[in-house]
Amino acid sequence: MRNRAVSRWLAIGALCACSSALAAADGSQLETPKGSKVAIVVFGNLESPDCAAAHPDLIELAKSSKVPLVVHDVPTARDTWAFPAAILVRYFDTLALPLGADFRSFVYRYQPKITAANLRSAAEKFAAGHNVLLPPEVDAVGNLKAQVEADVALGRKVQVQFLPTIFVVGPGKGPQHVVEVSDLRTVAEIIARMSR
Repeated sequence: MRNRAVSRWLAIGALCACSSALAAADGSQLETPKGSKVAIVVFGNLESPDCAAAHPDLIELAKSSKVPLVVHDVPTARDTWAFPAAILVRYFDTLALPLGADFRSFVYRYQPKITAANLRSAAEKFAAGHNVLLPPEVDAVGNLKAQVEADVALGRKVQVQFLPTIFVVGPGKGPQHVVEVSDLRTVAEIIARMSR
């Protein structure tokens, strides 16, 4: 992992400890995707610098541990473009499975340069680079918006207090099958333990 990301994660870990005094997140209702024994589940925000810093390491951890990375978008009222960006992620998901994940990585990589005014042109640039035409309206029926709203509702249910909030979810039900992660350096060990 990159040193800068680890340093940020140590700061985020301190934030986790402070936030947990308010109310611990409750991931007990989270489940792994069908066919997976263990998964990394993240509640994040496409405008959050901390989420952007953690994202490459989460991808690397999921790949090296051979578990899925499930991301739930939790845009807030303060955000200017996170909600429409989350809709675009889901649009690209409808075209091809890795395309939505690739667009999420693209957004995080160029996050400091993205604004509400240029999000569409950034998405068009990404689409053109993947030989895809971005239609004028990506969510005419509102199904993708409903998916993002479902993520926000799940974030409330889980009692997410800060972003990113990361869980390792294993087999079973209830609190014993989920661990909230405050230090990325522990993820591989938690996954190995849950995979036994």
